[in-house]
Amino acid sequence: MNPLLQHGPLLEKLLAGQFICAVTEPEQYQKLQQEALREQLDEYLQPLNRRVAQNDDTSVFFLAYRHIDQDAREHMKQQLQVVMASLLPLLEWLTYVQEALGHDSVLSPGDIVKLQELILKTEDHPSLQQRLQALAKDKFFNSQADSVDAQAKQIAKRLVEHGYLQQPHKERLFFTVTGKMDYLLELVRFIKDEENIPLDEAPQQEDLL
Repeated sequence: MNPLLQHGPLLEKLLAGQFICAVTEPEQYQKLQQEALREQLDEYLQPLNRRVAQNDDTSVFFLAYRHIDQDAREHMKQQLQVVMASLLPLLEWLTYVQEALGHDSVLSPGDIVKLQELILKTEDHPSLQQRLQALAKDKFFNSQADSVDAQAKQIAKRLVEHGYLQQPHKERLFFTVTGKMDYLLELVRFIKDEENIPLDEAPQQEDLL
């Protein structure tokens, strides 16, 4: 029996473009810590021009292109356009949360966001209300609500849909930050470092896309 058959669900998730981290898929994430398994997966994925990639902190795994040909470059451009559309509102949301909750550092995988606490802090500060309202109206979050409560919930819902947050219990307004947030921040650092290099001249992007 092919030893990779037991890892079929993991391969399906990776090929579907999912990000595997300790929050979203703890068992699969643990498996990917094994270099031998990653090598097996890479061998299987070679005909598809894919490989298993990870960020610098190894907090999240995802698929990247093995070689950057024209088809891969076009697909990467499309991916980058999608990410860029959400980049600024996501960074603004991170800054807003950091300020509202008085955190010294940016959110990282495994951190808990207590939405009710965030709502209460925002309702007590007009400046935070203005920031939240501007965020909620961004086309990425697409909220038409007027209340702080509804705006915060819509933003959290969208972040769950896009894989940046996970809601372990649907009836509770507690959200866990996933490894995809680290991917986003690493992408920001990459863009900052390579901002003067056109996409067509930046093959290093295979490590992020």
